Amino acid sequence: MAKDKKVRADFRKNRNTRTRRTDWTQQFEGSDFEQDQIIQTERISGKGELSRRRTVRVAEPRENEDDSAGGFQLEVDRRACLRGRVLSVHGLISMVQVDGGRLLRCATRRLLKTLTTDQRHVVAAGDCVLVRPVEHAQSDEGIIERIEPRHGVLSRTSRGRQQVLVTNVDQVLIVASAAEPRLKPNLIDRLLVSAEQGKIEPLIAINKIDLIDPAELQPLVGLYSQMGYEVLLLSATTGVGIARLARRLAGRESVVAGQSGVGKSSLLNAVDPTLKLCIAEVSEENQKGRHTTTVARLLPMQSGGYVVDTPGVRQFQLWDVIPQEVAGYYRDVRPYVSACRFPDCTHTHEADCAVKDAVADGRLDARRYESYCGVCSGDME
Repeated sequence: MAKDKKVRADFRKNRNTRTRRTDWTQQFEGSDFEQDQIIQTERISGKGELSRRRTVRVAEPRENEDDSAGGFQLEVDRRACLRGRVLSVHGLISMVQVDGGRLLRCATRRLLKTLTTDQRHVVAAGDCVLVRPVEHAQSDEGIIERIEPRHGVLSRTSRGRQQVLVTNVDQVLIVASAAEPRLKPNLIDRLLVSAEQGKIEPLIAINKIDLIDPAELQPLVGLYSQMGYEVLLLSATTGVGIARLARRLAGRESVVAGQSGVGKSSLLNAVDPTLKLCIAEVSEENQKGRHTTTVARLLPMQSGGYVVDTPGVRQFQLWDVIPQEVAGYYRDVRPYVSACRFPDCTHTHEADCAVKDAVADGRLDARRYESYCGVCSGDME
């Protein structure tokens, strides 16, 4: 059993109300008490409710464990808790499937929610958690006491904070459409970078190939294939490539990501008709998809494993990726980095840059280089 210890933890600034009174003027004008009745001094202590730090009991981290929330694991009474997996998050309520298949509607422990973190939401779909069931007969409610260490995290930046889309997956299916809506290679590139960062195996799927001549996709397919990425050409309408996709999803824990309207839910329905996911047509006016999937959900597959259907994205801003790191996540750019004249070369404007020379000589795809520059500049499109 792991030993526990105590640490000083930072909390969000809105955890406690201010102890110091700030409405003395309003009270004085609206009251008839004398000025000498007012306390002239007020002692402010660094402890108590004004403090934004607190001592909490945490578990000693095990070897090779990553942090989950707050950089440490809160100590809980394991005997009173059940292990579970978060299937979806709906505002303040998380749907958790505990051992044995029981489904619980869970709130999150206040201590866990108020720890200072860069995340917009402390709980995400796919999290392994410890849940304390509510002590009532036949109750289907519980409290999430702790989030276990994560791996395989797919996230993006949202309002300056980290939005975790899904955790604990080993494969990301990046879905694009050949038409309706139009293909966005730069969005594929960003999702590939996020997959490389999260150590998740990427798989590229191009849907709706029945709407165009598949030969038009060969340059793009060849480009990604040369970098070692597997590319599937699919059609949820005609069934082309669905059997191959089903084999790649069987027994795996996968997340499906891509822009709205590319057919993510349609492909999953074609692979496993029992899922019965909602689908909608692409808008004829602007060729943009309609949001039929509103939250990320873990869905058990008949062939084994789980798949996570996520809401469509129209822009994907990377989280915690600085410009100096971007080249390392681009498989085709990475081989040329060490040949640049300057060790801190950004590969955008410097002289004697091996990356720019590779673009000029045709050894590096110009569109991929433009995508790299867009990520470095912080462009969200």
